[in-house]
Amino acid sequence: MYERGLLREEIARSGVPIVSIAKRGRWDLVGPGMRLRLHLRRLRPQIIHSFLTPPNILAALFGRRGVTRIVWGYRASDMDMKRYDWTHSATNRLERALASVPASIVANSNAGRLHALGRGYPVQTLRVIPNGIDTQRFRPNAVLRAETRALLGISAGTQLVGIAARLDPMKDHDTFLRAVAIAGPQREPVRFVCVGGGSQSYEAALKERARTLGIAERVLWLGVRNDMPAIWNAIDVATLSSAFGEGFPNAVGEAMACGVPVVATTSGDSADIVGETGIAVPTRGPKALAQGWLTLLAEGDVARANRSAACRARIEQHYSLQAMVSSYSDLYSSLTRSVR
Repeated sequence: MYERGLLREEIARSGVPIVSIAKRGRWDLVGPGMRLRLHLRRLRPQIIHSFLTPPNILAALFGRRGVTRIVWGYRASDMDMKRYDWTHSATNRLERALASVPASIVANSNAGRLHALGRGYPVQTLRVIPNGIDTQRFRPNAVLRAETRALLGISAGTQLVGIAARLDPMKDHDTFLRAVAIAGPQREPVRFVCVGGGSQSYEAALKERARTLGIAERVLWLGVRNDMPAIWNAIDVATLSSAFGEGFPNAVGEAMACGVPVVATTSGDSADIVGETGIAVPTRGPKALAQGWLTLLAEGDVARANRSAACRARIEQHYSLQAMVSSYSDLYSSLTRSVR
C-alpha cells in the first residue's frame, strides 16, 4: 500500500519482489487503485492473497474474477468498532458485502472464523490456518537474556513482566497499567516493560495514566523494537491484556517459543494457544491479570524450568512455522488446480 514498511527490507533481502501502489495517505484512493489494477494486469497472478480489511476490499474489486483466485486473510475476531472512527465501520460493512468474491477466506483463529460466520460470511469458503512461529528465531537464549537485561538496566535479581502490543484501544493497556498498580507493591523487586508504538497522543495518554496510578517509575516504554527474541528472553512473564479483537496474537506464540510463560486475556484464541502452560484470565480484569503474574512469578526454579519447556514444546507441536507454510501451500495448490 505504502512505499515503506517495517518488513520491506527483510522481504527484499529474501529475494521476493516488492511492488508498491504508492498510497500517500488515508484518503489517497483513486490513484493507488488504478496503479493496483495496472500491476495486476501486468503480473496476471493466479492468486491474490490479501490481509486485513482495506486490502481485502481492493483485492475483491480489482482481482480478475474467474481468472485470478482471491484469498482473504481474516486476522481478528470481535472488534469493537465503537472505539474507532466511522471509516472502520464503513470499510467493515463493505468487506462484508464483498465476502462472496474470494475463493477462500482464511482466519488465523477459531474465534475469527466464528466471528466471520456470525457476520454472514460464506461457510463454504471459511477455514482456519493458525499463525506459525519461527522456533529457530524465537528460542530460549541465556546469553541473549543477560545481555538484553544489562542494556535495559535490569538487575539479575529483578523479575520482569512484559507486554508487546501496538498502542491501540483493543490491546487495553489501561487494564495492564491498573494490574501493574495492583501487582507491583505485592512483589519486590519486579519491573514492567511495554513494547510497541502508536499515535503520539495515545502514548502520551497512557504514560500520564501510569503517572496518575503512581507506577511511572516501574514501567519501561521501549517503543517499536525489531529485536523481539532478545526482549522475550529478557522477560520472566509475558502478558496480553487485549479487551477485544484478537485472532491469533503472535506475541503469545513468540514468547512461548522463547520459553516464557504467558498470562493472557481470553480475547481471540489466546487461551487455546496458552493451554495449560500459562494462565488465561477474563478481559478487562486487572485484578485477575495481576494475580496471574504473581502466581507465575512466585514459582520456584524447578517449576519455572518445567513450565518454560512446556511453553516451547506446545508451540513446536501445534503452531510451528512449517505447519503453517504446508497448510498455505496445500491451499494455493488446490486453488490453482481449480482454474486450469
